[in-house]
This record gives sequence, C-alpha cells and structure tokens, in this order.
Amino acid sequence: MNGLFVPPKPPVPAQPLPFRQFFRTLASNALSSWPAAAYEQPFIARNMLGRHNFIVNDPTGIHRVLVDNPGNYRRSPAAIRILRPIVGQGLLLAEGDIWKLQRRTVAPALAPRSMPLLTRHIVATTDEALDALRERIDAPVDILATMQNLTLEIAGRSMFSLEMQEYGREMRRMLTEFAAHHAKPGMLDLILPTAIPTPRDFARKRFKKRWMGLIEAIVRDRLRMPEPDQPRDLFDLLRAARDPETGAGFDREQLRDQVATLILAGHETTAVALFWALTLLAQDRNEQQKLADDPDNRTRAVLSETLRLFPPAYLIVREAIGADSVAGQAVCRGDVVMIAPWILHRHRMLWRDPDAFDPTRFLPGAPVPPRFSYLPFGVGPRICVGAQFALTEATIVLAATIKRFDLTMESTRPVLPVGVVTTQPDHAPAFRLRLR
Repeated sequence: MNGLFVPPKPPVPAQPLPFRQFFRTLASNALSSWPAAAYEQPFIARNMLGRHNFIVNDPTGIHRVLVDNPGNYRRSPAAIRILRPIVGQGLLLAEGDIWKLQRRTVAPALAPRSMPLLTRHIVATTDEALDALRERIDAPVDILATMQNLTLEIAGRSMFSLEMQEYGREMRRMLTEFAAHHAKPGMLDLILPTAIPTPRDFARKRFKKRWMGLIEAIVRDRLRMPEPDQPRDLFDLLRAARDPETGAGFDREQLRDQVATLILAGHETTAVALFWALTLLAQDRNEQQKLADDPDNRTRAVLSETLRLFPPAYLIVREAIGADSVAGQAVCRGDVVMIAPWILHRHRMLWRDPDAFDPTRFLPGAPVPPRFSYLPFGVGPRICVGAQFALTEATIVLAATIKRFDLTMESTRPVLPVGVVTTQPDHAPAFRLRLR
C-alpha cells in the first residue's frame, strides 16, 4: 500500500451468504452482505425468491440502467417503505411525470447561480460553530454530533433563515429514532409489494405523522416572515419556483415534502461525509498536516477521496419494470439491479490500492477515474440535485475546521461503517482538539 493509511472496514464474506444469513446481514449492516467476488467481477447474479438479484460494476451496465434506460427502472419496494415516512412524495421518491415536474421546478433553486446566496449562510454558521468549539480545547468532543448539529443549523439558515434552537433538538432526536427503529429493512420489507403493509410499516406511519408535523411547523414559522424583495434563502427560491414548461409551483403539501427531502439529503449526508473526512484525517496525521498547509488544493481532494471510501449513499437499488439487457445479461421484469458505490469505489478492477486513503487520486493533474467508477452523487437524470450545495458546504466546513484545529482521536477502537440509509459509524468516537 506504499505507506498509505488503510481505514478499517466491515468483514467481507469469502462466499455468498446463505439466504437467511444474507437477509439478517442486510438488515444489520448491508456493507457486510456482499461477497469478495463483488469487488473483483463486473457482474454478479443471484436468484432470490424466484427473482434475479444483480450487482452491476460494469461501466456499460451502469450507463444502461442509470443513463440510457432509466425509465425502465424504479425504486425498490423496500426503499419506498423506508424513505416515504421521512421524505413523503418529494423529489427523492417521485417517479415518471411527477418526478420530471419536480426536478424541473427544484433544479433552478440549487443551480450554481444560487450558491452565493446560500454560501453566506454556510460561512456565518460555520464560523459561529467553530468559535464555540474553542471552549472545548483539550476536552473530549463528539465530532459526529458536532457535524450533525452544524449541518442542521446550516440547513435551517440556508433553507429558512431560521436558527434551529427551537426545532433542532427534536429534529435530531427524530432522525436518530428513524435510523435506529425504522430505517433497517426486515425480510417482509424486502419481499412484499408496497401495497401490502408490513408490521414495521405501521410504526413508520406513526413516525411519519410526527415528523411531517414538525416540518409543517417549521414551514409555518417561515411563512409568517414578511416576503422580501429578493430571495434570502432556499425556501424563498422554492416558494417562487415555477415549472418552466407549465408555470405551476408547489402547493403547501408539496413544499413540505421538498423541504423534508432536502433536510434529510442535505443535512444527514453532509454530516456523515464530514465526520468520515475528519476521522480519516485524525488517523492520518501526515495528510492532516498537508491539508492544513495547502487547503486550496487539498480540501476538495480529501473530500473526494472520503466520498470514494465512505459514500453516504452506499447503494442504488432499482427494480426492472420490463425486460432489458444489461452488460450482455438478460434482465426480466421484477428483477432487482443494484449499483453499490460502496463496492464500485473499492473495486479491484477499477482502483489502485482501493481500500487505502489516498487524496492524491483527486489532486489537479491526477488521472481521471474511469467513467462510471465514481458515483458519490449518482449519475444520469436522477443525479443528486443538491450535489453542488453539498460539496460547497463540506468544502467550507472542512477547510475551516482544519485551519483552526489539530484533531486527534481519543481511542484506538476501530470506527466501522454501517449501512443504514447512509454510511454511518458504528459508534461516535471522542476527538481531542488543539488550536493550530
């Protein structure tokens, strides 16, 4: 590995897991459910309950599913069951013409021209949070909670021009509840169609009522504020957004669901990405110093390498609506196609030293990764609409944190990633901060 730091990872089974063990592992930590061959071969097929289950690492196959023929593939029933209680009918789960309308309407609000408006919220919130961390010098710090609270505050201000003291604690509590009790699929979630509720669906329905009630309360507060002459935040942009083809905007319920989607996608994924970046840097002292010395060139490279090793969206699952051919393999109606950035980003055929932390892969002048081998935000029509905002936020926060603080970890206990909606750590380690 040429002296490169290799972060710990969950065990990889040598052979495909037996049926029952596979489902148990998928529910506890999906990252340990795929065999070693998945990291070495372009295409893996397995028959499960009469349907084929494919893992696609082949670039032409990925292109076929996500770019060339995405209309033939929909989200799996399990993904819909898990995500609908927390995002409603927002952009993440919408399909067909409804998705096209939402995408056309939302995309301009998150376009590059909107970044200066949103960036000022990011910078101001980050400065305040890091100033507060100065009081914790030489004391144990929970960096995961710190990043979650910071990105939630950034979401509140950039979306609503609201500080999140009133809602932040309850929002974090409910997101923690969701991850612990509602986000892990059971066997029935995976095999039953969405029209048939599973026992877990009833609990998810109760959660959705409380969660959407909280989002509606935030939206009500924001609507009480006087309308400005110029947009001041993402909510103003969404409220004013119109479909360029029909002129239609979002009604109150649609606006709520888009806000819920953006809070989950824009807050939680960015928080875990920052956590993993800081965890890697705390363990790789040389790389942390290089970043502190050259933030302009290395910050984005460190983030890109972090997103390679720990992609927040670790799995893309699609169910075939009709027959297709993917990388020369026949796909039948109802078959499940999986494109897993967790696997793809560590594939032996695509990456040199795939398990090592090496930001030089992404420095200016470095060879470009093979096409469709790096998908931290997906690809094709359904590429993450908030990718630019997430990268801008993460870059600002990471650079500012390392500029101010030298980070070390309190414990040598390995921090292992767990696949639960996003790539979460198995525990929140304590960090120690010192001023540079």
